[in-house]
Amino acid sequence: MAHYSAFNLRIILTLTLGSLTYGYGLSVISNTIGQPGFLSYFNLTTNTSYENQIVGGVNGLFMAGGVFGCITAAWMSNRYGRKRTMNVSAAICIIGGALQTGSIDAAMFLVARFITGWGMGTMAVVIPIFQGEVSPPGSRGLFVGQHGSWIVTGYAIAGWIGVGTYYSSNPSFQWRFPIAVQCLWPLLLVLCSVWIPESPRWLLMQGRNNDAWQIVAKLHSSPEADPDQVYAREEFYQMVKQVEMDSQLWARGGGLKQLWTKPSYRTRMCMGFFTQYAAQSTGSMVVYNYIVTLYQDLGFTGAKVLMLGAAYVTLAAAANFMASVLMDHMGRVRLLLIGLTGCMITLSLECAMFAQFGGTNDHVGNSLGVFFIFCYIFFYAGGIDATSYVYCSEIFPNHVRSEGMAWSMIGTFLSTILYLEVGPVALATVKWKYYLLFICLTFINIVVIWKFFPEVCLSMAMVMVRVLTTSTTDKGPVVGRDKW
Repeated sequence: MAHYSAFNLRIILTLTLGSLTYGYGLSVISNTIGQPGFLSYFNLTTNTSYENQIVGGVNGLFMAGGVFGCITAAWMSNRYGRKRTMNVSAAICIIGGALQTGSIDAAMFLVARFITGWGMGTMAVVIPIFQGEVSPPGSRGLFVGQHGSWIVTGYAIAGWIGVGTYYSSNPSFQWRFPIAVQCLWPLLLVLCSVWIPESPRWLLMQGRNNDAWQIVAKLHSSPEADPDQVYAREEFYQMVKQVEMDSQLWARGGGLKQLWTKPSYRTRMCMGFFTQYAAQSTGSMVVYNYIVTLYQDLGFTGAKVLMLGAAYVTLAAAANFMASVLMDHMGRVRLLLIGLTGCMITLSLECAMFAQFGGTNDHVGNSLGVFFIFCYIFFYAGGIDATSYVYCSEIFPNHVRSEGMAWSMIGTFLSTILYLEVGPVALATVKWKYYLLFICLTFINIVVIWKFFPEVCLSMAMVMVRVLTTSTTDKGPVVGRDKW
């Protein structure tokens, strides 16, 4: 039974403003590079080679900033708390967005993209950790899954705003307004954060047990079904014992070095990194960031290209919400495998359409190309996107969750730097053959995940918690010697 209150739901939904910040800031550039005003302002219409360099740099520097953001989140969220880290990252996102909006040349825009990526990378790490630590175990998939869902909702909002501004007669407004909007979401997050409490688990790690209890009692308040707060008291007792044990493990393991010296933690670090790498190796960000080029290669032009892009991410948002509901029932690994397999098959069919009909006026062939692209995003959003964040947030023990989640997200940014940086040149030279790389990588990743990745289901998690709180020996807790 799920024990959560309106207070619990309000916190989760407020935190999704951080997810929206990340999603909108990441995706707004996809439509921006299709705006005539942006292309003409930065003189990207006269020199194809220069255009490819700038567009690749815009995406690559954002992802490079994201790597620094992940490192910042790993250190800061443990030192200063989840809430303060979230607010600092929001401030960085606002500064980066404002600098992008006011950019007067390509160099300034590129620097601003790096700063924005820094804030977004921090946000991408701290939000799912925060959501997981205020969610009841029985609904963690649903609640943490909102991170991925609202990231893609940000994609959709950016897409439709881009469609609207395309029709503006003011070339500067075409691209500056959508970029300026990205400052709205982190600003709202900062303003609403006064109603968000600190993570109770972090408070327990700081020895602030009374403050943590007050929050847990409100999070799991159910006056009618549980007037004596039995569930909240049991949950709090388990949290206290787990934090005590985690502190012992941290001290006994020698701090940060145990992340790679202890075999079970090293395995989790590799799994988290690989999960995010596998998600990006489907080619999802290449498909989305260069979807304008993709539709143009299929023979579509003008506003129709932006409309198709907006519809693409709108479907992705709906599929992500579906995944957040299903994953508590189907399991994380099963959904990942379904999503990866679907992406591999549909991208293969898309490549076949490109090879046969790309650059032609064949209406049926080009329409099938669009259809397979929509099938592709359905499988990615419905099986991989939200699920990967939940899985990575759950496989790490509390005392190394910040570092583990940060390392996992570095897998996202490092992979995407490579794929997006070479994307414009690759798509200009080898065109659809570039996607064959992602088809091959996805096949390998399916085999690895199917063979080596354990499921993290609710029943397993509850058993682990009970063992954590009751089964200790002079050599340490039983779960500390698990078989991961």
